[in-house]
Amino acid sequence: MNVNKAILVGRLTRDPDMRTTQSGQSVVTLSMATNNFWTDKSGTRQERTEFHNVVLWGRLAEIASQYLTKGQECFIEGRLQTREYTAKDGSQRRVTEIVGENMQLGNRAQGSSQGSARTGSAAVGAYAGAGQGRSKAPAEEEIPTINLDDEKSEIKIEDVPF
Repeated sequence: MNVNKAILVGRLTRDPDMRTTQSGQSVVTLSMATNNFWTDKSGTRQERTEFHNVVLWGRLAEIASQYLTKGQECFIEGRLQTREYTAKDGSQRRVTEIVGENMQLGNRAQGSSQGSARTGSAAVGAYAGAGQGRSKAPAEEEIPTINLDDEKSEIKIEDVPF
C-alpha cells in the first residue's frame, strides 16, 4: 500500500497568486507557515517555523484566490509532488509542493478589514466543480473554525474538529 497525504494547518505568508494556464485552467500558488513547539532538556520552550508551498487547481484555486488573504488561517489537505524545472540561469532545479485537494478557510488575520462580512468558515473540496461541469460552488456550510491564536500549549489530535 502507498500513501501520499499531507495535512497543513497554518497561516498564509502572502496573498494567493492566481494565474491561468494556456489551456484556461485556473491555478493558485500560496505559501503557508506552520509552527512546532516543544520543550528542550533544560525546560525552555522552543519554537520552529516551517514554510510550505501549496498549489491549488480549478474551482478550488478560484475560491482560494477570492477568499484567502495574507495572515489568514487555513487547513489544506493534499499530496506531495516534486517537479523539475530549468531556472533562468539554465540550471536544473527541483521543488516539492503540496498539491491541495481539500481546503478549509479559517479566521482572517487580526486587523483585516475584509473579514467583517464573514463570521463562519467554509469547507471546500475538489468536488467544488473541478472538471464536473458545475459552475456554482456548493452552499457554504457552517463549521467550527480553527483559531491558532487561542492555542497556549501543544495541539492535541483529539481537539482537532475534523
